[in-house]
Amino acid sequence: MHVLVTGANRGIGLELVRQLLARGERVEAAVRDPDKAVELRALAGPLRVHRVDVTDDAHVAELAAALADTALDLVINCAGVYGGTRQSVRDFDVAEAMRTYDVNALGALRVSRAMLPHIHRGMTKKLAHITSGMGSIADNTSGGFYAYRMSKAALNMMSKSLAVDLRSEGISSYVINPGWVQTDMGGSGAPTPVDVSVHGMLRELDAATIKDTGEFLDHKGGRYPW
Repeated sequence: MHVLVTGANRGIGLELVRQLLARGERVEAAVRDPDKAVELRALAGPLRVHRVDVTDDAHVAELAAALADTALDLVINCAGVYGGTRQSVRDFDVAEAMRTYDVNALGALRVSRAMLPHIHRGMTKKLAHITSGMGSIADNTSGGFYAYRMSKAALNMMSKSLAVDLRSEGISSYVINPGWVQTDMGGSGAPTPVDVSVHGMLRELDAATIKDTGEFLDHKGGRYPW
């Protein structure tokens, strides 16, 4: 299987690359600054690292051109930001919220659209987007975190629309919840080790088919509430 992973320099993205390589997959890893992605570049296996800022149309177009006639079986949109410290109703950073939306929602759409020719050449034809339980409207009982929650809810809607629009072409689109994970973003107090989260997500994505397109998957199995 040939897989593209964005946001591959740390956290969930890095662990996705590590586990994919360990099981023998070929991986294209997209990061903003390859020179700083020391752990990523140290991984062994069929790996190519690309300089890509998912908020930059030109960068995404350059990635598509660099892949030439490569066939991709799976694209995993993992690049994401948390939205900063000012995300409450009375202390809200609009500029940071716009940047969060650009990375978390529009970034995934940019990459997905640009990779369609490559996905068409692949065998499994899957688009996967790393969302969050915090993007679930049904599961929001604590409020706050406006920028992050809104950006992930937008990502969820994007994936659903892609599923509707691309189903006739045999291309699936899913969002998947990684859980609260022990990463720089999630913090050391998070309950889920990153390797456990990634193992679960890859298991669910492997099992997902065109019948599941448009669904909100969960790393533990089953479906997460919208």
